Amino acid sequence: MSFSSDVKEELCRQVSTARHCQIAEAAAIFRMSGRAAAGEDGGLRLSARIENPAVAKKLALLLRRGFGVRAVSGERGVVSVPDGGDAEKVLRAMKLMDQNGAFTDREDFVSGMLVQSSCCRRAFIRGAFLAGGSISNPEKSYHFEIVCANRARAEQLAAMTASFDIEARIVPRKRHQVLYIKEGSQIVDMLAVMGANLALMDLENVRILKEMRGTVNRKVNCETANINKTVSAAVEQINDILYIRDRLGFDRLPEGLRQTALARLEQPDATLKELGDSLEPPVGKSGVNHRLRKLKELANGLRENEEENL
Repeated sequence: MSFSSDVKEELCRQVSTARHCQIAEAAAIFRMSGRAAAGEDGGLRLSARIENPAVAKKLALLLRRGFGVRAVSGERGVVSVPDGGDAEKVLRAMKLMDQNGAFTDREDFVSGMLVQSSCCRRAFIRGAFLAGGSISNPEKSYHFEIVCANRARAEQLAAMTASFDIEARIVPRKRHQVLYIKEGSQIVDMLAVMGANLALMDLENVRILKEMRGTVNRKVNCETANINKTVSAAVEQINDILYIRDRLGFDRLPEGLRQTALARLEQPDATLKELGDSLEPPVGKSGVNHRLRKLKELANGLRENEEENL
């Protein structure tokens, strides 16, 4: 199973004990994947096509507990409420009927009255994710999304997530509007909002390991860069010293420069501190660095004079 499927399986096992939260979650699933239509007798019929069997089973459970309605599970994941009276009861509780008893197919998801409480917003977001959401494997990338039918619904859902300090973005995709989150910490917060605590811990473990690997890699890269820089500097220093030896000789160098030049040739891999400690008397890093700069300036001067005489 995918990580997304695991999250949904966990969420499907959770059913709120509060009726208002049951109604909010059922409303989210219905508005994401359901429709209301007139039956042969003219009465309303509700149906929702849900591919995930666990989600279909949860919708039926929510309808039974929240509304006292027995849903019928049909082929191809269709959950339906065939009784007109039951359908009307569900729509009224979801505030999707007008005063004349007609179904109101709102542009957004639901009336704000249905999600006034934070617990109901949590339940609604959970239902929306179950019916139209997905989350990527955190080992590969961080991506959470819920596909909405239009902009108004995506914006209403984004407002609900914002109430939990989660900043979701919206992007069009073909005929739909997709609410998405790519920040790992924000996805962790979203899992907490929905109540997917096991998935949350799994994702946090992955994030910790990724951060540790990243820290180690950065340190290794930094140390490698420093080593490369040190080696390159030592090679340049040795080339300068050999050029001075071949063109001028060490006997004509001041004692400090001659001693440092010989030490560098004898210890090509030594650090500045190690070079300084090997001198007699010992010299600090800054002193060794100063002497090596003097040798470089001398070598460059000899090269320039040689080029002028060509």
